[in-house]
Amino acid sequence: MVPVTYAAMQTLDEPRVLESSSRAVSLPVSVIIPVRNEARNLPRCLESLRGAGEVYVIDSGSTDETAEIARSFDAKLVQFHYHGGWPKKRQWAMDTLPLAYDWILLLDADEVLAPESVEEIRQAVSDPRYDGYYFALRMFFLGRVLRHGDASFYTSVRLLRRGKGRFECRFKDQDASMGDMEAHERVVVEGKTAALKNPLVHHNVNSLSRYILKHDEYSNWEAQVWQAGESSYHDLPPALFGTQAQRRRWLKKNLLSLPGSPLLFFLYKYFFRLGFLDGVPGLIYCGFQGIQFFHIKAKIYELRMMRVQ
Repeated sequence: MVPVTYAAMQTLDEPRVLESSSRAVSLPVSVIIPVRNEARNLPRCLESLRGAGEVYVIDSGSTDETAEIARSFDAKLVQFHYHGGWPKKRQWAMDTLPLAYDWILLLDADEVLAPESVEEIRQAVSDPRYDGYYFALRMFFLGRVLRHGDASFYTSVRLLRRGKGRFECRFKDQDASMGDMEAHERVVVEGKTAALKNPLVHHNVNSLSRYILKHDEYSNWEAQVWQAGESSYHDLPPALFGTQAQRRRWLKKNLLSLPGSPLLFFLYKYFFRLGFLDGVPGLIYCGFQGIQFFHIKAKIYELRMMRVQ
């Protein structure tokens, strides 16, 4: 394989791309998968993409076998080194990489494309009426499909026409403590969008320790977004009667200001949204959701104290 380098932004090192071999294409899209130490999840994800036109695995210096696994599936491996600011991992990939196809599919390493989705995506990308598509998410958590507790929802747009969509930038002053990938930013599409019928399968837990570490980064980001206030809602402001994403933002925004909101958030998920019907995994999932809320509030308090010192 011959390495090819592309110009990088000033906060990034130059990526190194490993060319893949030719293969039969049943899914005419460019796939972007951001990774960091995903050796456990990546094979399952890449196996579901055997017919994709091209697959880019955007790595962040993994210390496990992630890179070797990507090469074994003939994926194009790119090393991404984040030093803060914007864009982050996936937006940078969409802006920078020489994508060969008119449509981009964004997947995480712990997600799997269902076999029946291949034909649905083939039909979707040939429809000139739409420029982006949502997936429903079928979440596996601790070996069980979660059907309650708001664990099932529509993702941000994950399949989009190249040049027609971008990630919203909630605020630019981000650093590595918030992770190098867009956490809960949504993809904004210029044209019409629609929802696909077949869901993405999401294996949420590699290990509980890994889950906790990832959500520590997410809570860093959430606290900074809260500090940014209304200025962070350029594209999708919170709205009770808006889209699903806007309703979730409205709920979080209004709950964060209430005393005891982490407990209220847990009770909402576990009882009102019937998370208890998912057994012990449902209890752990809803419990972690409440704890995450507590972490966000604690970090908001920390940021305020830092300002007055």
